[in-house]
Amino acid sequence: MSKKIKITPEIVKEHGLSEEEYQIILDRLGREPNINELGIFSVMWSEHCSYKSSRRHLGKFLTKGKRVIQGPGENAGVIDIGDNDAIIFKMESHNHPSYIEPYQGAATGVGGIMRDVFTMGARPIANMNALRFGEISHPKTKSLLSGVVAGIGGYGNCVGVPTVGGETNFHKGYNGNILVNAMCVGLAHQDKVFYSAAKGVGNPIFYVGSKTGRDGIHGATMASAEFDDDSEEKRPTVQVGDPFTEKLLIEACLELMATDAIIAIQDMGAAGLTSSSIEMADKGGVGIKMNLDKVPQRETNMTPYEMMLSESQERMLMVLVPGKEHLALEIFQKWELDVAEVGVTTDTGRLVLTHKRKTVCDIPIAPLADDAPNLDRPHTKTPERPVLSADEARAPDNYNDALNTLITCPDMASKRWIWEQYDRHVMADTVDSSQSGGDAAIVRIHGSNKAVAITTDCTPRYCYADPYEGGKQVVAETWRNLTCTGATPIAITDCLNFGNPERPDIMGQFVGCVEGMNEACRAFDYPVVSGNVSLYNETNGVAIPPTPAVGGVGLIDDLDVFTTITGAQEGDTLVLIGETQGWLGSSLYGREILGHERADDAPVYAPPPVDLAVEKTNGDYVRSLIKNRRVKAVHDLSDGGLAMSAAEMCFAAGIGAELKAAPSGVTLQGWLFGEDQARYLLAVDENSVNPVVSTAQAKGIPAQIVGKVGGAQLKAAGAFDVNLSDLKSANERVLPDLMKSKA
Repeated sequence: MSKKIKITPEIVKEHGLSEEEYQIILDRLGREPNINELGIFSVMWSEHCSYKSSRRHLGKFLTKGKRVIQGPGENAGVIDIGDNDAIIFKMESHNHPSYIEPYQGAATGVGGIMRDVFTMGARPIANMNALRFGEISHPKTKSLLSGVVAGIGGYGNCVGVPTVGGETNFHKGYNGNILVNAMCVGLAHQDKVFYSAAKGVGNPIFYVGSKTGRDGIHGATMASAEFDDDSEEKRPTVQVGDPFTEKLLIEACLELMATDAIIAIQDMGAAGLTSSSIEMADKGGVGIKMNLDKVPQRETNMTPYEMMLSESQERMLMVLVPGKEHLALEIFQKWELDVAEVGVTTDTGRLVLTHKRKTVCDIPIAPLADDAPNLDRPHTKTPERPVLSADEARAPDNYNDALNTLITCPDMASKRWIWEQYDRHVMADTVDSSQSGGDAAIVRIHGSNKAVAITTDCTPRYCYADPYEGGKQVVAETWRNLTCTGATPIAITDCLNFGNPERPDIMGQFVGCVEGMNEACRAFDYPVVSGNVSLYNETNGVAIPPTPAVGGVGLIDDLDVFTTITGAQEGDTLVLIGETQGWLGSSLYGREILGHERADDAPVYAPPPVDLAVEKTNGDYVRSLIKNRRVKAVHDLSDGGLAMSAAEMCFAAGIGAELKAAPSGVTLQGWLFGEDQARYLLAVDENSVNPVVSTAQAKGIPAQIVGKVGGAQLKAAGAFDVNLSDLKSANERVLPDLMKSKA
């Protein structure tokens, strides 16, 4: 592409820029941009890079806390876990690429999020994910699921970082736009955390990693537009990953970081060389001059436009201390990676690029970064939903059938077929994994007796019904899941997946979820330290359900004292912490048994309310029980309520249980399948039952004996009586049967 191309309104539109935005560019430059400059503005002003529709709302989040070392604004968030140890973590989306090219889209999503973490000096110790596919009967679901899972496993396994947990859901709302959200957690020393601010003038800029090719050009722009029937033609904008090069890059970067040579470092993610150079310059308050002839290239005759917008993988940009250049050259050449000095920091505040001895770009950095558009998009509040009445929340015709329907619905079905493709135990520090049905993964801090607990969660049907309550609930559920292990919740990262923000109803969903999330974060002192926004997730005008996925991280300071879902034994008593009213609005029972989503015009019912004060009180009490060794297994109540929680606890322990009849004032279906919040199911030794229940009641915390562990059946008085082995077999057959089918 030549810089002499005449910029027409059609070309501006092809670059995803509005007429108003192009006029701002003209005003900032005082002239027309050339094609290279237009391309740079295009990617930097895309939703993916500029957050132009979301920035003003993200500013509402709680981002500081006593354990927060670095909040949003860097490659990843950093928290203090004591002993000079820091945990560095982030979640990010790779939705559009994964729909177009599932394997490479998912694989490069994993590679990209790991680079966000190790660019800050951390060795990645765990990967997580949050995946959402269309309904299981959709003709594309099987191939998309197969490709995405293979891509995640293929990349993570080869790099040697364990994939320790996550969540996978299926819903018709994702038929045309799947979600692939990847999370990485890394470990660093607090005094060896690296940042991206390119401070100082006259410092050498080095390019390291793989060569630049033509893959991924305009990937950031593609990720900022909705799909249509021609979206599969966008395959060239999907990057290609090489996990073996990523492994070399990790080791080379960490080796160089052990010296005092690095001033700033940034991975080349969305928008590649463009975003990395501009973000470093903006944060450091400097300008940058680069000679593109020095950029390592794997294809011939690459233009400045292609080099600057390429999203080729496994590449980093760093600013070095003058006189230390030889260290970078020696280390990266030893690891057989490309390394080249490509530029220098300046005092101009401008991005100046040369190619073949000509200046091909000369633009101010400020309009590309902090001075990028910051839109106040119109937003309308989601209408208030009716509460599902007791009459409408009818009992099932047959409780055995209802239990089987719920336990075999795709959301509740065993994900064994997925997690068996991931190496969960490489690095030998995975203590317990949510992939076996627990609430959070547990990863030991190497060489110590402490660990981090990690979870990812979201309940989109709640967010669709009531974004504000749904936003509160997603944060509360991560907090509960960490609590179930005994971990102290510390901070979250997020990946906010929504439809087209130009539609006021969609923007209203976004605003509602953010405000609900923020209220929960403040109630729990549980700040947001990093994250990502993914908008325009829709196809032909049909948006995904609002899906603000949240990744939570907590600390277990003594691995001699923690719990999982697996510890229930014959004769244990089941104790329920939290109040049950039998809430079935927006529940899994409502969807699967009452058929609330079967018709397009079916009413939407209010989701369960989230009382954050009650959540905190109940959760703090459960953690105290774990610390005092009063419980043998813990599981939170979420999708499917008490019956599903009990079934999963029984599956994990390989033993049956019998649940008591519903208490007075609660319907049997509401008792078994209601999704009231702030509840935990505990397996308690006989000698601890009275202290657990009486202490709770003395504190005003609802606690009651709800059943007994034992036998080969899963029973509920007045409702179901099924063989546990048969139920588990049905639960585990769902995904294997799908993958064996000819569909």
